Amino acid sequence: MVTKHVVVVPYDDRWPGAFREIRAELAAALGDAALAIEHVGSTAVPGLAAKPVIDIDVVIASTADFPSVRTRLEGIGYRHEGDLGIPGREAFKYEDKRHLMKHHLYVCTADAAELKRHLAFRDHLRTHPDDRDAYGAVKRLAALRHPDDIDGYMDEKADIIKTILRRIRLSL
Repeated sequence: MVTKHVVVVPYDDRWPGAFREIRAELAAALGDAALAIEHVGSTAVPGLAAKPVIDIDVVIASTADFPSVRTRLEGIGYRHEGDLGIPGREAFKYEDKRHLMKHHLYVCTADAAELKRHLAFRDHLRTHPDDRDAYGAVKRLAALRHPDDIDGYMDEKADIIKTILRRIRLSL
């Protein structure tokens, strides 16, 4: 689902439970084809303001496992959208998941750079409240400045993301 209106809200204690509901549905469909189902993105960081959308990375062992995973996800209503310009991350969309919180779903191999970046960024923000709060402030301001422009919102966040990633020795 493409974000049409950018809204950043205070952290919501219900987000972890919403993730668990989505993960349960995915796990039932994927079985042992998924090595892990990770809650990533801002909703995975307690205390961080976020767009109210759960970001999920399904981790698979190798690209050889992808066709089976794709078929299983399609069987529960997800549609493969390709990598959307980010190598190592396959995006999936859905039309009718009203019983679940809005979410973005990606499939990554365990060695994918994008997965490593997601996990390192999430884990850093969970343990560094100053960076978490600075990032949250930038996100709130970016959403106010670009309420109908997701690209402008993303561009405005880019510098602080790069700064934090440099701190944890990763790059975009």
